[in-house]
Amino acid sequence: MSDTTTKQQRRLRLPSFSVQVLLGLGLGVLLGWVALQMGDTASGEPNWLATTLDTIGSSFVTLLKAIVPPLVFLAIVTSIANLQQVTNAARLAWQTLLWFAITAAISVAVGIGLGLVFNPGANSTLSTEGAEAVGTTGSWLDFLNGLIPGNFLGLGAGTQLTPGDGGDLTAKTSISFNVLQIVVIAIVVGIAALRSGKAAEPFLSVTRSALAIVQKVLWWVIRLAPLGTLGLIGHAVATYGWDLLAPLGSFAVAIYTGLAIVLFVVYPVILRTNGLRISSFFRGAWPAIQLAFVSRSSVGTLPLTQRVVERNLGVPRSYSSFAVPLAATTKMDGCASIYPAISAIFVAQIFGIHLSITDYLLIAFVSVVGSAATAGLTGAVVMLTLTLSTLGLPLAGVGLLLAIDPILDMGRTAVNVAGQALVPTVVAKREGILDQRQYDSASAEDLFQDDVDADALEVPSAASDDVASDRREPVAVS
Repeated sequence: MSDTTTKQQRRLRLPSFSVQVLLGLGLGVLLGWVALQMGDTASGEPNWLATTLDTIGSSFVTLLKAIVPPLVFLAIVTSIANLQQVTNAARLAWQTLLWFAITAAISVAVGIGLGLVFNPGANSTLSTEGAEAVGTTGSWLDFLNGLIPGNFLGLGAGTQLTPGDGGDLTAKTSISFNVLQIVVIAIVVGIAALRSGKAAEPFLSVTRSALAIVQKVLWWVIRLAPLGTLGLIGHAVATYGWDLLAPLGSFAVAIYTGLAIVLFVVYPVILRTNGLRISSFFRGAWPAIQLAFVSRSSVGTLPLTQRVVERNLGVPRSYSSFAVPLAATTKMDGCASIYPAISAIFVAQIFGIHLSITDYLLIAFVSVVGSAATAGLTGAVVMLTLTLSTLGLPLAGVGLLLAIDPILDMGRTAVNVAGQALVPTVVAKREGILDQRQYDSASAEDLFQDDVDADALEVPSAASDDVASDRREPVAVS
């Protein structure tokens, strides 16, 4: 009887998140085509179906924007404050963060270079009026002034005047957030909490709890991604026809080319530069990289990543227990560097917006400094939102890229986890605490079956770097 009940429950389970997103994509394209056949939706009065699709998509983007500020603040404060958990590790912590930044900077440079070479959005068409409505970033002086918080929450307000039916102007005020100001505030608060010692423990306890709650809320929002994809893609098809969707193939090729360069060129160069054998690293870290590719979750792969770093790569547990969890939430070369760099160029191109050298430097800055906001659960979505917001690019581009996100997320997560294993290994080598013999004899044999807790490997198919499983509580930096 119990077996029958179990089988019935399995049959009633919803498809995996990846399948849901793909279904949302397919249905969105279909509904967009239907709306397109119903009449002209690019100008004048759109039909009811086009309006509905637009409302669904824009509502999803609005929810994403609402959850980003608390997530950025709490994730950065928690990551900085957790440095106190490592005894006599000031130098190790500094070296770890430095190599996080170095590898992220190299990765984002690769992403920007490939974005300029592939021009993934250059073939798309969009009305000039729509492009003119988008704001752009200012000079370096404006950027530096923007780093200084105008208030504790980094919030701003803007009023827009629009003509009404009778010719009268109607004022509409909207509240926005400055991502860079929130990052600055979070860094200052995190350092202050770290220096305050025991007096800050109640605050940090509340911060960690709040982060877990925000991550849970964010998971609920991300679960709406299939519906949001349906609306955004459907509205794009209804408004622009098929032209807007054509560059996605080139975009995917650009992303995977960048991931391959970082994984098989940049990382090996870093290993050889530090006197480490390339084959030993990949042989030892491969189980975690492989699981990351299949599960699409850095957090879900975390227990295995820490195990291979300690047992296969020879990094001491006293250091890896700090570095690997920190890396799982802030070190994401796939989601936080390559992907947002190419995506920003893609979105700018399809909306006809010119990016200056300042904009490219801004992309690099956000990718290196703002990656702590990824929080291990919504890496690509959050980083893309942060990058587009900082550059003043339309957030509707997020929905367009969600269409092929499951395919991209596998490669992104594999590179993320590879980097999360690479940095502790390199730092341990440079600081003279790496077990060189253990590293050189690294072996992945029977790692899954014998030595890893089965529960740690049990990652549901719905989990990803963009979406953590609803059945698992969100994990903050441990």
